[in-house]
Amino acid sequence: MKASEIRELSIEEINKKIVETKQEIFDLRMKQATGTLEKPHKLHDLRKDVARLKTILKEKELNDGSEK
Repeated sequence: MKASEIRELSIEEINKKIVETKQEIFDLRMKQATGTLEKPHKLHDLRKDVARLKTILKEKELNDGSEK
């Protein structure tokens, strides 16, 4: 997911995406533990997405506080 796409989302939508992505990471880690994970790079990509989501969420929270 690109940063420009994330910036268009609301804070609630970003929080929802974070939860969904973390659940997907958990599922992939379970597959990895059982040896059925086909694309190991997907874990890395999802972790980066969570970091990107949290960074933009923090930016939005700080900007909302300064505008009021």
